[in-house]
Amino acid sequence: MVIIAGHIVVDPEQRERYLADCVGIVESARRAPGCLEFAISADLVDAGRINVFERWESRPAVEAFRGSGPDDSQRAAILAASVAEYEVTDVRSLT
Repeated sequence: MVIIAGHIVVDPEQRERYLADCVGIVESARRAPGCLEFAISADLVDAGRINVFERWESRPAVEAFRGSGPDDSQRAAILAASVAEYEVTDVRSLT
C-alpha cells in the first residue's frame, strides 16, 4: 500500500478557487483502479493550507493515475508544498 500525505500552501484568497478546481481530480482519482482513498481539503486552522491524503493499493496504481501531476494553473497557485509518499508494509485497524 502507498500513502501520499502532506499539505500545499496557496494564497488564502485563492484557496476556495483552488479547491473548486480540484473537484474533478478527486472524482477521477476515486474512480481510478487501485485508489482506496483520495482527499484534498481545506485546513481548519490555516487559511492558506490545503491538506492532501491519498491511499493506493500499489505504486503502479499511483503512477498510472498521476500522469504529469498538477496542471500549469494549479502549479502556479502553489506557494509551498510538503507532500511525501510512504510505502506501507503492515496495517493495524483501529476500528
